[in-house]
Amino acid sequence: MIDPAVAIFAALAGTAGGAMNALAGGGTFATMPTLIALGLPSPIANATSNVSLQPGAISAAWAYRKDLGPLGGASVRTLTAITFIGGIVGSLLLVATPARTFDIVVPWLLLLATLALAFGRTASNALHHHLTIGIKTLLVVQCLLGIYGGYFGGGVGLMMVAAWGLLARAEPHLLGAHRTLMLAVANAAAAIIFIAAGMVAWGLAAPMLVGSVVGGYVGARLARVLPAPVIRYVTLGVTAAMTIIFFWRAYA
Repeated sequence: MIDPAVAIFAALAGTAGGAMNALAGGGTFATMPTLIALGLPSPIANATSNVSLQPGAISAAWAYRKDLGPLGGASVRTLTAITFIGGIVGSLLLVATPARTFDIVVPWLLLLATLALAFGRTASNALHHHLTIGIKTLLVVQCLLGIYGGYFGGGVGLMMVAAWGLLARAEPHLLGAHRTLMLAVANAAAAIIFIAAGMVAWGLAAPMLVGSVVGGYVGARLARVLPAPVIRYVTLGVTAAMTIIFFWRAYA
């Protein structure tokens, strides 16, 4: 039986993570460090975090459902299918990854997400000035992002927004619906594998899961009214801070 104080702590982390995912992405930054602090190994903490945030991602996607539409010439159904396949592949990679290797790789993935978010718009303008980006490139990149989402997931929503801005010239503040749906899809694919592999610590996942549902819905509502620059800079700040923390944890 889990200690009530630990359950409340996990539920609050789930609420924060669900809200962050819906508001700007990066909910894993609230849940995974909490689970590690509670004693779980990194891969188990990542798998448990993924499953715990899944209901919140679904509730956020439902709140955003009216804002969905084609992106860069690709239909939502196509993007969803590709993301799901990538999520399966990425989660299988995590199952096969030793804990220490995972700890070393994660900070670099977070750094990539931070750079993509910070400079994606500038890079997009430069890229589109010299090249014409087609739908095939967008779909390949989306598949890679699905793999990343299944493997780790931290900042994958942020990376998707950055990639869509780069390849489809979409405005970040208009991508909340697409981000939350693709995040939910990648998490769902990974959850199937993680549950089958017995990588979920259910005693901590259950209260965190409940919190994520509340946070996901509330965060989606807030995201519709907050100014776009606020969402962007808060997201960038959270991503940069977590990148530093995970580098310190892996290499200090």
